[in-house]
Parts: sequence; structure tokens; C-alpha cells
Amino acid sequence: MPQAHTSSASEARTKAPPMSGSETDSLLALVLEHLDDDQAQDIVTIDLEGKSSIADHMVIASGRSTRQVAAIANKLAEKVKQAGFGPVKLEGLPAADWVLLDAGVVVVHLFRPEVRSFYNLERMWAFGDAPPVAGMA
Repeated sequence: MPQAHTSSASEARTKAPPMSGSETDSLLALVLEHLDDDQAQDIVTIDLEGKSSIADHMVIASGRSTRQVAAIANKLAEKVKQAGFGPVKLEGLPAADWVLLDAGVVVVHLFRPEVRSFYNLERMWAFGDAPPVAGMA
């Protein structure tokens, strides 16, 4: 299971120059576009601005298999770097049941469906406002 609060990710976030609102929106749009292009499933965006110091946006998505989760994560990390948003911290790639991509103001959680259903991050981070994940009803 990835650790969302590693010291290296925190250090990288504090050393990186702050992004403007439009840069944050551009990064979020890039993430969402590439998740859609790579056929990630059940993509959910949670606005964390003003609610958490972890990030401004959390994106949660599923891949059909560990292989697809790993491929989506690696490709997305490369696209974010190529677009000039800096390197992305990746955790959880060896098992690829749950991969965390920390891009600073945008954090992406990629899951296999069963693992996503078990942890149900949408409900925790949406403060009870999110509907249950498919298979959790």
C-alpha cells in the first residue's frame, strides 16, 4: 500500500515553486485527459483546496488489471514531466494494486477495482458526500 505522506514527497512539495490557479487547472486537465485516453475507469476528482494541505485536487481511477494500472501510472508520470510540471513521485508500482502519483498540487490514486472498493477513498475524502464505489452498495 502506498504511503501518501512520505518525507520525500513533502520535501519536494515545499521546495517546488507554487503553481498559479491556471497552472493547477492545466495540470488537472492534463491528468484527466490522459487517464481518459488510457481507458482508466470510474474517474473521480475531489477538490481538496482549503480542506487539506496534501494537494489541491485528488483524482481516483481504476485500471482493469495490475498491468494496466502500472502502464497508466508510468505513462501519466512521463506525460506530466514532459509537460513541464516536474517529476512525479510514484509509489506502489511493484505490486500495482494501488499506485500513488504525487504531482504536488494533484495527487492521483490508481487502483485495481477490488482494491479501490476495499479502501473506498472517495467516501473518506469527500466527507461522506460521494456515492459508494461500484460493488460497494
